[in-house]
Amino acid sequence: MANENLSEMMRDDLKQLRQGLLRLHKTLLDMERRGYERARGQISNSYEFLQLVLKDPWFDWLHRLSELIVQIDETLDANSETPATEADAKALTERAKTLLVPAETGSEFQKNYFLALQQSPDVVLLHSEIVKLLGR
Repeated sequence: MANENLSEMMRDDLKQLRQGLLRLHKTLLDMERRGYERARGQISNSYEFLQLVLKDPWFDWLHRLSELIVQIDETLDANSETPATEADAKALTERAKTLLVPAETGSEFQKNYFLALQQSPDVVLLHSEIVKLLGR
C-alpha cells in the first residue's frame, strides 16, 4: 500500500490541507506585516513587502510553512515525472502535524506560532480547522 499511487481521496485531503495552510500562511503574513510596520515603519508597496518576506529575518520563520505548501504543490502536480504515492502524502501530513505544534520552547517556527495563536483569533480558528483535517 505504501508505494501505491495517490488515491483520489488522499489527493482531495492534500488539496484541503493545502487550502487551509495557504489561508493560515496569508493570515500569519498579514499579522507579521502589521507587526513589522508598527516596529519599523510603513512598507511602501507589494514589491518591497515581497523582498522583506524573502530576505528579512523578521519573516524568516514563515519560510517553513511556505516550503511545506510548495512540497504539497509538487506532490499534487499531475505533470510530475514521478507520480505521488500514498507514502508521499502521509509524509507531508506528518510534516504538517509536526510543524503546527505551537510551543513556547520549541523551534523558531513553533515559538512564533505559539505567539501568533496568543495574538490572533483568526489564527486559532485556522489552526483548529487544519488540526481537524490532519486528524482524519
